[in-house]
Amino acid sequence: MTLFRQAAQAVASYHREPKIWETPIDEQRAAARLQAAREPKEEVAAVEDVDADGVPCRLYTPAGARDGIVVHLHGGGFVFNDVEVHDAVSRRFADRSGLAVLSVDYRRPPEHRFPAAVEDVDAVVGWLGRQGRPGPAYVHGDSAGGNLALGGALRHPGTFDAVVLIYPFLDPTQGFDSYDTAAEGFDREEAAWYWQQYVASPADLTDPDLAPLLSDRLHTLPPTLVVTAEHDPLRDEGEELARRLDAAGVEVTATRYLGQTHGFWRHDAFTPAERLVRQVAGFLASYA
Repeated sequence: MTLFRQAAQAVASYHREPKIWETPIDEQRAAARLQAAREPKEEVAAVEDVDADGVPCRLYTPAGARDGIVVHLHGGGFVFNDVEVHDAVSRRFADRSGLAVLSVDYRRPPEHRFPAAVEDVDAVVGWLGRQGRPGPAYVHGDSAGGNLALGGALRHPGTFDAVVLIYPFLDPTQGFDSYDTAAEGFDREEAAWYWQQYVASPADLTDPDLAPLLSDRLHTLPPTLVVTAEHDPLRDEGEELARRLDAAGVEVTATRYLGQTHGFWRHDAFTPAERLVRQVAGFLASYA
């Protein structure tokens, strides 16, 4: 397996940085927001901060938007990132899909441990259901956001017309081979640290709302796209999810991006990032 050039550069940079637990969380959050503020941002017809039953969200509406909305749940190991960090990619996503995108600023650990983020997703789903918006509703998440998106779809069957999961973070046991064979730029130790921040008690580790691979409701999902990266410790758990969905009779599409590492979707410096945003847009258009 070979890292593509841009991914190899990112991995080299990653290995020059301190371990995630060596720098205070607040400092890392502030640095991510500062970096995001410097990123170029596409114009979107309307950007509005909204309150979804107490959960702050940002609604992006592109010019000529067609009916429908995407609920977007950001990644960051549950601990990091927010609507500001995901502002640029949310704008691209809205423009490419032609859909309104609702980016959710869910509560994060360690200040707010499981199930706080889950409760926020449920609140947003309930709020959205009362808005009476025309057209289909979709849910989308990357990494930890993929965990939350999948859980939201499982807890609210029939709510979403399609689900998109970008390298979802699903297995707190870290039991798949890719943690040992594909962990460039993101490793077992870092993944374990994220789970440690998220869980409130050992019992949480077997709760399907935290570990959705344990759910007995997988058969209830609408058409689902699962995207993985070749050089990502989360690769195997995402692909196992796709296999389980197919076995459960769900209409599932699974794509592995060769040469790529975890996190590439959000950064337009990675050539495949734009291709993936367009792939997701095309997938959702299939279920309008």
